[in-house]
Formats: sequence, C-alpha cells, structure tokens
Amino acid sequence: MDTKRIFIFDTTLRDGEQAPGYSMNLDEKIRMALQLEALGVDILEAGFAIASPGDLASVQAISRAVNDVTVASLARALQKDIDAAWLSVKDARHPRIHTFLATSDLHLQYKLKMSREQAFEKARTMVSYARNLCPDVEFSCEDATRSDLDYLCKVVEAAIDAGANVVNLPDTVGYATPDDMHKMVGSVMNRVPNVDKAIIAVHCHNDLGLAVANSLAGIQAGARQAECTVCGIGERAGNASLEEIAMAIRTRGDEFPYTSNLKTEEIYRSARLLSSITGVKINPSKAIVGSNAFAHESGIHQHGMMANSLTYEIMTPESVGVMTTSLVLGKHSGQHAFEKRLIDLGYALSKEEVDRLFGEFKNLADRKKTVMDKDLIALVENTNKPSAITWELDSFVVNSGNMMTSTACVTLKKGDKKYQEVACGTGPVYASLRAVEKIIRHPFGLEDYSLQAVTEHRDALGEVLVKISDGNGFYRGRGVSTDVIEASILSCLAAVNRMLDESVPPAGGGVKATEMVNFDNDMLSDHSDKRKEQFDE
Repeated sequence: MDTKRIFIFDTTLRDGEQAPGYSMNLDEKIRMALQLEALGVDILEAGFAIASPGDLASVQAISRAVNDVTVASLARALQKDIDAAWLSVKDARHPRIHTFLATSDLHLQYKLKMSREQAFEKARTMVSYARNLCPDVEFSCEDATRSDLDYLCKVVEAAIDAGANVVNLPDTVGYATPDDMHKMVGSVMNRVPNVDKAIIAVHCHNDLGLAVANSLAGIQAGARQAECTVCGIGERAGNASLEEIAMAIRTRGDEFPYTSNLKTEEIYRSARLLSSITGVKINPSKAIVGSNAFAHESGIHQHGMMANSLTYEIMTPESVGVMTTSLVLGKHSGQHAFEKRLIDLGYALSKEEVDRLFGEFKNLADRKKTVMDKDLIALVENTNKPSAITWELDSFVVNSGNMMTSTACVTLKKGDKKYQEVACGTGPVYASLRAVEKIIRHPFGLEDYSLQAVTEHRDALGEVLVKISDGNGFYRGRGVSTDVIEASILSCLAAVNRMLDESVPPAGGGVKATEMVNFDNDMLSDHSDKRKEQFDE
C-alpha cells in the first residue's frame, strides 16, 4: 500500500444528515451520493441501516446506484445491527460494514454499563461476526480520545486480529487538541503489534473548532483514512470539513506530503449541491467554498492581486471548481451555446431536460439583458422531478401597499385544469401562499423562509428557499425568478408537490388541519426536523 495515500471516508449522508435541517429524501440522497462519487471519495457512509426501514432502503438504493466507491453502513456492536448493515450494503460492488463500541470509561460506565473486559470481548466477537458476512470491516473505538491509552491499544489489536481492515479512532465529542490526536495515533501506530494489517482512521468533531487540525495531526502521526463531511456538516458543531482537509493537503505539501483520490475541481459543485438539496445556505466566509473565499474588497488586497494573485490567494478558484470566467448568454443565444455552457458548468443532462431548460432560459433572457453562469446554475438546480401530484403556477396578481391589506389572486394548473383563489395577508408573499393553500385544500405551516439574490444588479434572479409542514413531516422547496413573489410561489409549490407526493390521507380522505403560520411574526419557528435516535461515534 502507498504509505502516502490518504483514503477519504465521507459521512455526509450519515453523520452529516443527522444534523438538524439536513435531512434528505431518497432521490436527494442518491443525487448527493453520485456527486460524492464524482468527487472521488473512497468510502461513502450511506446511513445507519438499523435506525429505520427508510434508512435501510436508502442505503440499499445508494449501494445499487454507485459503481466505484465503497459503500458503508454504520452498526452498533450488536448482531441485529450488523445483520441490517450487511443487508443494506450487500448489493454494492464494494460493501463495508462499519461497527463501533465505546472504549472510554465514561461511556462504558454510564452509557453501556459494561466493564472493560465485557466491552473488549464484545468488540472482538462482533468484528469477527461482521467479517464472516463482509470482507471489508471497519471498527470504531467510540470516544477514543478520552479512553485509557493502554486499554485502547489492547482493543485495537483485538479488533484487527478479529478481522477489521480499518480501525477508527474518533474524537467523538470534539474534546482533543492536535497534540492529543498526534500522541494517541502515534501511540497506536507504535504499540499495537499488528497495526500494519489495518488502516488507522480519524474521525474528528468540531466542538472546539479543531476538527480539521486534529484530523491533519492524526494523519501526520500515521492515520491513513480521514473521515469527514462536505462543508463540515454534522451533529452539534459538525465534523471535519472534507474540502478543508483536501485543500490543506494540496496546498501545503511541505507539511502534508500526501495524496488522495479526490478531484478537487468537484469540491465547489459538491458543496453547492448539498446547499441546494438541503436549503441550508453556505456561510459566505466558509473556507474554500464560501462566496467570499476568493473575493477581495480591500484596496491593498486588490492592488496586490492585480500585480500577482499569489500575494493574497494561496490556491486558485479553478482548483476547487469555482468558475472565474463567464460566457454571457442572451435572448439571441442558440440552444447549442446554451447546452455547451451547461456541460462546461459540469452538468450532464438528457436531451429532454436540456430542451425544457432552454425554454426556461429563453423566458429568463426576455426579462434580463444577459444571463450569467450563476443564473444558469440556479435554473438547473431549481429543477424538480415531476411528481405524481403536480401543481404548477399559471398566473398571479398581487395588490399590496403600506396602507392596505395585501391581496393575491393566484391561478394554478394541475393537468389540463386551472384553479383560482383569492386570499388576503399581512404581505404579498403571505397572501400568495394563503391562496395556494386554499387551492390545494391541504393545510400547511410555513416553518422557514429565506430570500437572496443569485446574481448582482437590479435584474438579478431572486432565490427563495422555504420549509413547510403539515403535521406529518417537513418539506423543502426552492424557486428562482426575477420576481420575488413568483419565486416565493414557485418554492412553495415545489414543497407542496413533495408534501402531497409523500402524504397518505387518513381513512375517510380527511386531512389533519393545521393553522397557517403567520408570515410576519411566526415564520421562523423553533420546530426542528423529526429526527431518528442518533448514534454517533
């Protein structure tokens, strides 16, 4: 094995998805999994199969959808968990079972109520059981950084002897410092006699803001698998950020003389897709992928950049997939130029999708003089797969002002039929969404709403992200338009169609009534996504 090769274990779809606001449906998980495969991650942790039938089904679907990446499912050190994990990944070309058990005295005493000897035997037995099912087994020593070092080394040795190909040393609660990580990993590398038969991994949480630094320290001490997520999403303060680890290695080869299989040019697109799917915006100051990461406003910075970009940029925007040049399109541009630009932006679309998007592009070009790359990205990522129950916007008229109650008249289409309703509200958006609610006859609450400009200038596209609920679940939608009211209605309809697709009416055809949340005062509720029981190494 190449001793300088770092394996990237991405847990965006497991640990990352457990974070409030980041839950995804099956189609979204598959889209994200395919993009992670395009990014070049080595191992994709697709979920926690025992957590729910839905989790098991999504891991199975991802296992069948990807080709080259190893697909892992998490499992506690329990036979039923390991059986479910194997059932979920056995159809993958490269399956892995990832099982874990705590090794710190704190967890053993208060959570597991086990002695060290009992936990040691459990770890050894369950790794052996998993290895009899799957040729690739990873074992994680939960809360490794707060474990007794002698005991930790003993458990690692036993896990490898029982058949673990990878042993992970997680900083489960983000307690460690880089010195702690280097000492722990170095000790395991030097004191475990059979350590050469497995890969040592690190999985760091960001509670003290040290997840990336700790991961890199572990790598320097001998770990060769880094466990991370796109944009560092995850429980509490999140995980180590994949893009930060990748670009630290690429940029600082003098300190980190390692290689990985990542195609760093896919980093920005991966982060953008995650944001588009979840509706959670990327912090503008986020390292590597934030909108300000390559922006220079200070006069002295701009002067230096004009003289030599290396004065204030340690990496190029192109190295992470940020487009620095834009081909300007307009209403006279043809479909060939439009399709070529989509390919340049990294989109591989079917002819039917291109034809439909070209029509939307022409409509947009009639409203704007020029269409930039960000506009095209917004158009593509606003695309929603047709649903069994599809409401479409036909037209709307709003009457609003600061001295009157806003009124909206909205007309929707479903198939060949049109439906129209009028509603009032404290603002034009609220009135419009109330009209939508009256048409679909399925009450919903507005849980979250955000609006931002996609591009600059007065004719910029407005992007609206909403989250609605109907008492049965939460549903996200996204809409873009040069008119923010239209964008709001489109985003609402995207969420509504998903809601109606997934809703199963109770016996008798009735729908549980819920009050429409007041747009002005109660829009940002303290409700969070329904979450399954969490298990985190």
